[in-house]
Amino acid sequence: MLKSFLLVGLGGALGSMARYGVTKMLAGIQVSFPIATFVVNIFGCFILGLFLGFLEKNQLVNSHLMLFLAVGFCGGFTTFAAFAYENLILFEKQLFTINFLYIILSIAVGMIFFKAGLALVNLF
Repeated sequence: MLKSFLLVGLGGALGSMARYGVTKMLAGIQVSFPIATFVVNIFGCFILGLFLGFLEKNQLVNSHLMLFLAVGFCGGFTTFAAFAYENLILFEKQLFTINFLYIILSIAVGMIFFKAGLALVNLF
């Protein structure tokens, strides 16, 4: 049990640091759209698809690797809280079109990229 918590914690720490790095790299882009969180969450969907596809293909779904990669890293890398906060800010600023696009694109593109990650694993 302790090993599982440590694997999730280590993966989460690495995912959080990766998210912070991506956010810093995209900080210079000045647009009304919350691009950093969008990119992190979409890329997170893609890598979660890759991880889960790989784990399933290699029958490792109940492994420690699952806890480290999928639960820990992807859980630490993606951020629903920032997504919710940024949507609230857009709504309060009455940027309704951007707000709507952010929600719809995050969900639709996220699902597409998750499926793309799964499909990529199945090519090999």
